[in-house]
Amino acid sequence: MLKLKIPPPIYFALFATMMWLASQYFPLYSVIPENKRWIGYLIIAVFLIFDIWSILLFFIKKTTINPMKPKNTETLVVAGLYRISRNPMYVGLAFILFGWAIHLGALSAFLLLPFFVIVITFMQILPEEQILEQKFGDSYLTYKKRVRRWI
Repeated sequence: MLKLKIPPPIYFALFATMMWLASQYFPLYSVIPENKRWIGYLIIAVFLIFDIWSILLFFIKKTTINPMKPKNTETLVVAGLYRISRNPMYVGLAFILFGWAIHLGALSAFLLLPFFVIVITFMQILPEEQILEQKFGDSYLTYKKRVRRWI
């Protein structure tokens, strides 16, 4: 199976490309006026900072950031953005795609966003959670009860 085999940035790039293709060749309807599409860049910038902050928290805790090898995690990161979401990096990627959809302006780009969330959830998050449950036991289960998967 492909779970934990494809890095999340590859999924992100694939969805960003599919959103662009959909907006160019199957726009359906222009939902964002051209003079408002700059807002997409603002959202992208904010959530790039959000993702960088999430990554820095891993470095501060001196644990692996590699989403392909959650078994190498040394410690749970539960501070900062991880008090709001168990997966702020994926939340950041989803919102960056949302900003991209705003920039593109086409309804078809927005329609692909839920599929990104589904793919990341099933191909990355759920397998990560299983490994973290095995590795950290009750402390991870308690964290799961306290903090939502997405937001």
